[in-house]
Amino acid sequence: MIRIGHGMDVHRLVEGRDLILCGVKVPHEKGLLGHSDADVATHALMDALLGAAALGDIGKLFPDTDDRYCGADSLMLLAEVMRRIRELNLTPVNVDVTIVAQRPKLRPYIDTMREKLAECLRLPLDCVSVKATTTEHLGFEGEEKGISAHAVCLLTTL
Repeated sequence: MIRIGHGMDVHRLVEGRDLILCGVKVPHEKGLLGHSDADVATHALMDALLGAAALGDIGKLFPDTDDRYCGADSLMLLAEVMRRIRELNLTPVNVDVTIVAQRPKLRPYIDTMREKLAECLRLPLDCVSVKATTTEHLGFEGEEKGISAHAVCLLTTL
């Protein structure tokens, strides 16, 4: 059996926060606002995985009304998502994440992002894709008001 999932997330850019993407702290004058570390890329990936497994979404699993998740490391949340997926005898085959941001340029950090996700997902590096794109100054990402991310995954039975 195979299952496909898609996830999408958006967070606002604000001063006074770190910019964390796929578990990597990216130097930037602004960071993402959210209840946890606001790692928009990892959040999109978690929603893709949860969707493929029909387990709901991250808001259901890790509600922003629960203080246990205040400032939470999203890679730790991803590990919990993976635990639940494996309980269903499912495992990812591959994942693909696209980060949409006008700035900062993310190319220097992509390899480390892939490594962190691959480790957490227990996948070979060539099964984890992370890409970044701009919107040519269009929309809220292009106006540098926020960052969005999309993710897809393929799950199969163990």
